[in-house]
Amino acid sequence: MSADAIRRRPYDKKIAERLHEQAFIGRVLAGRGVAGADELELPLKDLLLPGALKDFDRAVELLVAAVGGGQSILIVGDYDADGATSTALAVRVLRTVGANVSYLVPNRFKFGYGLSREIVAVALRSKPDLIVTVDNGIASIDGVRAAKEAGVPVLVTDHHLPPPELPAADAIVNPNREDCSFPGKNLCGVGVIFYVMTGMIRRLQRNGWFEGRDTDAPRMTDFLDLVAIGTVADVVPLDRNNRILIEQGLRRIRAGLTYPGVLALFKVAGRDHRSATSDDLGFVIGPRLNAAGRLDDISVGIECLLSADLKTAQRIARELDQFNRTRRKIESGMREQGFRQVEAVLSAQSGVLPSTLCLYEPDWHEGVIGIVAGRVKEHCYRPVFAFAKAADGMLKGSGRSIPGIHIRDVLMSIAATEPDLLSKFGGHAMAAGVSLAEHNFERFNKAFAVEVARITGGISPHREWLSDGALSDAEMSLLNARALKYLQPWGQSFPAPLFDDVFHIRSVKIVGSGHSRLILKRTDGNRDIPAMAFNRKIESNSEQKWQIVYRLDVNLFREQETVQLLVEHMALIE
Repeated sequence: MSADAIRRRPYDKKIAERLHEQAFIGRVLAGRGVAGADELELPLKDLLLPGALKDFDRAVELLVAAVGGGQSILIVGDYDADGATSTALAVRVLRTVGANVSYLVPNRFKFGYGLSREIVAVALRSKPDLIVTVDNGIASIDGVRAAKEAGVPVLVTDHHLPPPELPAADAIVNPNREDCSFPGKNLCGVGVIFYVMTGMIRRLQRNGWFEGRDTDAPRMTDFLDLVAIGTVADVVPLDRNNRILIEQGLRRIRAGLTYPGVLALFKVAGRDHRSATSDDLGFVIGPRLNAAGRLDDISVGIECLLSADLKTAQRIARELDQFNRTRRKIESGMREQGFRQVEAVLSAQSGVLPSTLCLYEPDWHEGVIGIVAGRVKEHCYRPVFAFAKAADGMLKGSGRSIPGIHIRDVLMSIAATEPDLLSKFGGHAMAAGVSLAEHNFERFNKAFAVEVARITGGISPHREWLSDGALSDAEMSLLNARALKYLQPWGQSFPAPLFDDVFHIRSVKIVGSGHSRLILKRTDGNRDIPAMAFNRKIESNSEQKWQIVYRLDVNLFREQETVQLLVEHMALIE
């Protein structure tokens, strides 16, 4: 495996000087394409308008007719954090306007993903007049057909990449449709349903629906907390539109203008909602919602988000927290097994890691394989699939990829060349899922490797760290760490700042399950600074020099804030 490379991120110096009084913050922003200070304000008025969303008007008409006619609306969601927030948002808005609404989310272990024929059969027991999918449905050709055969119209709202053939739904709102000119292609599921519900409310207002009623028209800004959580948790690219949605949601959470369930999730995690950041949504709230869907039933998470009673919300949040603790324990064992498989591959191939990895253990938990694939991908910088045993001799796989290798398109190519290999698949550029017969595991392993080699020309993947340069001793301050913290939201396509420099390691202490607490000193500096290197057991002496890529971070311990560096990459300088 080739050594990682570090490259300084290019930026326009004149723009950087105009953006911020702190030179290093100016270059961070300029390096991410920010051209003016006004771009950092992220006001709601700058949100993209929905008019270009294909089928938007038809979707609004379906919902308004169902609400006005007292019809039964069934929301069919997905079992991850985006699906949970999408479902909760749709249900909350529809309840607010007096609609007859319920929801159904397929259990991943029994039904799998999406609006399948099997889940439609379950849905029909409640006799819905309209089925609305959120964060799924774009590939549900059979499921939509089953609903239509039963006389139930279907509105699909989704963001996943569409297959060549679309389902015959009454309306499909998905910014990634080829015939959709809406410029915000990076909306996640909760972002799509937010736009659709906003259109519904405006149409109801124009129709006089709220005149003479006990409640006023809901303000859609009240639901931006859910949009922020789902957008961050789904790790979609943070274009300006998504950054506006996240920032506006975070402002409401910090002000306490959020539902009890969100406050309860912050409390159970020991976090203060008043200083919430996108990191809290991605690494604290999102995993607790996801854990319910991974191990049991995402409805637990949805009920937490729907609860209007704080005590009830706190009880459910504690249950979600326990799910997350269990998930971590399961993940730890699976991760160790995964890395042992990687070591076996290295040993079998004379220390050379192949360009793809497919991992499988018969007793792996289906709900956790995606996390394991992600951990191995980060460590090895290779596209990775991890598989678990499913029913009837089948395997379910979850894949994670690296920049330059669109993993859903890889599966599309495999399906085209070997049409009998994959039972079903779907996903995004960086994450995908697949089902196949257990006896086809090795065949898939080979097909995956061949297709990735075709894309890369047989060149092994090579990780490159884009750094925002070095920081002086004075710039490594708590004040600057706080400033970076609140320049968020950071994420894909607007990455968190990384810096690099050469350090001596003054001391090392191994803490927890294999983490290193360090005291560092820049080779040309005069200051000792604390740092953390997670999942690394480091051995060093004070004479050695290390090239380190790091983040400037605020460490909160016993209500005291201090500055620290978070080590992302380190290499010994020989």
